[in-house]
Amino acid sequence: MIADLRNAALDRLAAADPGFIRLRLAGSAVLGIVIAILALQPLGYPLTISLVAAIAAMMSAFSVNDPTTGGQAVTLGLAALVGASSITLASLGAAYPPLDSIIFVLLIFIAVYVQRFGPRGTALGSMMFFLFFFPMFLQAHLKQVPQLIIAMLIGLAANALVRFVLLRRNAESEFIRIRRAFRARVAAAVRATESSIANAGGDRADRQIRTALARLHESVLLIEDNAPDVVDERKADQLRRRAIEVELAVQWLTITVQRTCSESLHTGVAEDLLGRLAKFRSLMERDPRELPLISETGEYSRMLVEGSRIDRNAKPGDGVRRAIAELAVADDRAQRVAAKDGGVDFSLDDTETDEPEPTKVFAYDNQTRSAIQAVVGGGLAVLAGQLISHQRWYWAVLTVFVVFIGTSSAGARFVKGVRRTAGTLIGIVGGVVLALLVSGDTVAILALLMVCVFGMVYMSRVSQFLMAFFVTSMLALLYSLLGTFTIQVLWIRVAETAAGAASGLLAALVIVPVRTRSVMLDDIALVLDELHEFLESAERLLSGRDNVNIIEMSRDLDRAVEQVRKTIEPLTHPINLRSARRDYGWHVLTTLEGIAFRARHVAARAQPGQLDGPVAERLDRFTGRILANVDIIGDAVRHPNTTPPKKLVRDDGTPVADRIDDAETRAVLSSLSHLDEGLIALGRVFTVEATEPAAADRS
Repeated sequence: MIADLRNAALDRLAAADPGFIRLRLAGSAVLGIVIAILALQPLGYPLTISLVAAIAAMMSAFSVNDPTTGGQAVTLGLAALVGASSITLASLGAAYPPLDSIIFVLLIFIAVYVQRFGPRGTALGSMMFFLFFFPMFLQAHLKQVPQLIIAMLIGLAANALVRFVLLRRNAESEFIRIRRAFRARVAAAVRATESSIANAGGDRADRQIRTALARLHESVLLIEDNAPDVVDERKADQLRRRAIEVELAVQWLTITVQRTCSESLHTGVAEDLLGRLAKFRSLMERDPRELPLISETGEYSRMLVEGSRIDRNAKPGDGVRRAIAELAVADDRAQRVAAKDGGVDFSLDDTETDEPEPTKVFAYDNQTRSAIQAVVGGGLAVLAGQLISHQRWYWAVLTVFVVFIGTSSAGARFVKGVRRTAGTLIGIVGGVVLALLVSGDTVAILALLMVCVFGMVYMSRVSQFLMAFFVTSMLALLYSLLGTFTIQVLWIRVAETAAGAASGLLAALVIVPVRTRSVMLDDIALVLDELHEFLESAERLLSGRDNVNIIEMSRDLDRAVEQVRKTIEPLTHPINLRSARRDYGWHVLTTLEGIAFRARHVAARAQPGQLDGPVAERLDRFTGRILANVDIIGDAVRHPNTTPPKKLVRDDGTPVADRIDDAETRAVLSSLSHLDEGLIALGRVFTVEATEPAAADRS
């Protein structure tokens, strides 16, 4: 019983944090702080100086996310220079007010602007801002600057020791944990289909399925990203392909279950399907290293037999049975590839990757407009914060910075501001309770501070609400440690947070506003560019004219759709009271997800020279028409206020897969046809008309 509970807890932890990446980051932050504080003890520095070392260790663990170890080392080195400058400016500004508020607001512009330079720009901007903020919070003086810089350097060194030595990333172990999370999330998706059948569908069941699929997709992307770190490129390509096949099979199972639930099921049929799903889940939800291959079980053979019924003799529920069998086959193929160093199904030539275009240092774009808005919002926050408290006005400016980091539109900033304010309100309660319970007990306060740091870093990537809760609780404990804790101080913190959120939102709405729809259109245009490149490459691969890795291109397309998902959240979030706009946002998102789903299906099944002769000619015409439709929609997206000069051309009704016997090839061409239908649906969203089927070009 205890072992079962332990295994269930480990499975849930693995599914919640694939590869334990967030766990490692949170552990690095806590361990780095402990090492930094211990290293400072022989120097006899006061508590406020030690806190700067702790902040440097925590922020470097939190924000330095370069993809390579060398890149992380360079960023840490640059962070030392940036941090020393920020600490000096903070101490200088405190000596000559209101210079501190002026510098603070200017730093917001720089920190938001440098996000254009990717992870390193975001990390250095955050380090620069927070190492200016905390000396202000601790009321540092100019004479303390040398000590503060030494403490900051020790904090960075502590993080480097943890990052590169003590908790160094082990690619092989992390990949095994990601595989375990992948299987746990497959099981979660199957469990969601069981709930859907048990409850005869419904909105709640659909939401559970959607959440399970989103989490499964996240783990698939992690497999695709991390596979090259542990195996050679050819094996990595096959692992990616098999993971995609499992994901597609899971998605097909959920679609089939939802269709089945739309019809009334006999009680016996529903119970039978629930039993089959539960048995299948029991075969594959644990760590794959602890189980035999699914094909080595007797249940596997029975599933294949049940899933091979001929359509004309189909019985109720056979669609679900067939989908279970297809998922079992996909899972078995994935296990075999992961377990052995088998040969690949086909080879790909080494392809040269295009060098990314260099980021412009100076440009007037949405990122620049956001930086301008942040400056104005910061100025308003200084004024509003001063009205609330002359001593703690900087909390309002901090909120402006946090709201603008990682967001690209007014809507996203509104949602983030609401979450942060709500988390701060709840954090007040937790902070007061914790501060009163451990008042005067330094050891207990330090222990709870570490817990709050761990929770803040661990939840930062998944919940702004919980992150704000841990931050506010941590501040209450810090005030208690410094001997300045009062409930009034925490309420001032809430008021300053609300004022900062309101200032940032006002600036975002009034000053060179960046509308959610505008950013969404830019992101959709990028999706269409990626789709155009993918379709061209897929046609060349299938016809045998070129040997390209379209799985990589499908990943680029998928990441572009993921960016749309983030951008469009203000439209789909329940906080948006306009149901028409929510429906619009969901329709756009689901249409793009459907297109990306079909593209991944093509990438998983396509092989070099799969089509030749007359079929290749038909494929050329078919993809040519789809590419023309992509261009027409792209023009409509980039110029939304003009009438599209052309219509989308529908399929003329002649299936391109006609007279093709090979099932894999038919599946590829069928997915291309569904992708084509998705483009027609996307065109309707942007008022792009389509020709009637009878009027389409039948050449």
